[in-house]
Parts: sequence; structure tokens; C-alpha cells
Amino acid sequence: MATCTRTVWKVVAGCRRQLLSASGATYMGVPQTAQRNLPVRTVWTPKKHKKEEAEKPVKKEKVVIDDSNRHKPYGRTAWVPVDDVYIKRFYPRTIYSLSDAIDLLKNFQELDFTPASQPVYIDLKLNMKLEKKRKVDPFVSTVHLPHPFQTGMNKVLVFTEDANQAKVAQENGAVVAGGEELIQQILDDEISADFYVAVPEILPKLLPLKSKLRKKFPKSKRGTVGINIPKMLSLFKTGHEFMVEDECYVRTQIALLDMPKEHIVANMQTVLADICSHRPADMGPFIERAIIASHTSEALWFKSEDVLPKPAEKKQEEE
Repeated sequence: MATCTRTVWKVVAGCRRQLLSASGATYMGVPQTAQRNLPVRTVWTPKKHKKEEAEKPVKKEKVVIDDSNRHKPYGRTAWVPVDDVYIKRFYPRTIYSLSDAIDLLKNFQELDFTPASQPVYIDLKLNMKLEKKRKVDPFVSTVHLPHPFQTGMNKVLVFTEDANQAKVAQENGAVVAGGEELIQQILDDEISADFYVAVPEILPKLLPLKSKLRKKFPKSKRGTVGINIPKMLSLFKTGHEFMVEDECYVRTQIALLDMPKEHIVANMQTVLADICSHRPADMGPFIERAIIASHTSEALWFKSEDVLPKPAEKKQEEE
């Protein structure tokens, strides 16, 4: 009998616990059992494949329209304007021969009543590309113009510790010749020059002047380092220097406007020939665009290929 009674009470107590847990009420007399955490079912999903590489946008090739057989250029009004006054954008740009461009500059000077001895400048854009994504390194060059426009000579300073070389330098027109003792005088602005040349042995001692002289610091690429002091002095005393700026532009003076046209053309030929010598001949034209202007005139585009010697002329010279 006692056993049956205990069994009934266990069943009743279990029912009460289930009722209390379902209703959410708490009963201090009957301990509650902790809820069991149900197992979380995980669903296997296959790995996503890598996103296919986005297709690179195809660059549209620039369409080059051949206007050679057209009665007028594409998108323009005519080949040549009829009137003296016209809107430039309606007509193709006029590219003159060098002879005609110089004549126009002289006429502009007379009409504007500007000084006749004003400088003449050129602005060249170079094609610096080579094979396999290489480029021509920007360069600095010095040439002897056949008809110099400068009245005075350039001041040239020579760095050498050899007494005999210093004597030769002074005999050939060097403003100052000396060794390590000149460094402090240059830093203190007691001595200055247009060009600084040096012998190779003294270069390591000149490093304190690198930040002071900057582009004028002696370099072998520039031709200001060597052992032939008379030759270097002959070049830099009367030479004309120009350099490549902004990676592909050469902007320099070549003459004065009151010089004869033949002298201006000769100076132009010398500068362009030296520029084109810095690029292999088999890589095509080096000068993409050529502009000439005086100090007070407008800029005129001219044909640089007319100034450079033709390949046939070069072969005849070699023969």
C-alpha cells in the first residue's frame, strides 16, 4: 500500500512540474528542471566558386579620318579661310614652313612697333617613347650655334687640385680654377659662375656643393666632367645650353628677331639636329610638334621635318 502511494505522488509531482514550466510561473516548493538545448541542425552548402574576373573594358580605337580626298576636312568649314578675319576653330590649324614663319614674325614686329632685337623662342614636344615601354631619359645638351646671339661669354669655373691643370684652365679663359678651397667661397656666394666643370678625381670632395649648385653640379652626362679642360672651356664659354623639361618639352631661345633669316634657320638646324641625336633613327620622328614665337608675337606652328636633313642627304655625306 505504501509503495503504491509513493508512486502516485511521484506521478502527480511530475505533472505539476510540467504544468508550472509551461505556464511560466515559478513555484518555490518544487524545483524546476533546466531546459535542454535542442541540437542545431546544420545544412551543408557547397562552396561558392570564385567570381569570374570582370572583363576589362575594351578601349575604343581612335578613328583616324582620311581627309586627303575630301573637299573639306571632317568637321570643318573649309581647308583654308577666304577672309583675313575668321574663327579659328572652323578651320584646320595652319602649319607654316620655317621660312614663312620667320617672315611672319618680322612682319608682326613692324606692325606692332615692338623692339626689333627681341628674342626668338622655340617650343618643341618630343616623342620620348622607345621599345618595350622604355623612354628616352630627359637630357641636357650644349651646342655651338653658328651665329651666336649672346654678346658676352659664359663664366666657367674649373675644379682641379693639379697646379698644372689650373694653370691651363686660366690660360684658356676660366674665371676661377682651384680645388677644395673654393667650396666654402661658393657656399658663401663669394664666387659664382654660369658653368662648373671638374676633373673626375675631385668629384667626391664636391658633394657639399650638390644642394647649392643643383643642376649646375658637374656631371659626366652633361659633359662638365672630363680631363680635356681646354675642350670643355671652349664648349661652355660660348655654348648654348638647353634641356628637356616636364618629361618631353624643349623650350629655348635660338636667335634674335633682327638677325638675318638665314642665321635664324642655321641656328634652328643646329639645335634640332642635336635634339634628334638623342633618339635612335629607326624609332621614327622625334619631334611631334614645333612652335616658334618672338617675345611679343603669337605662336606659329612650323614643319620641323623641313629643317632636318633628309636621309638621302645623310647617305651622300657618308659616302
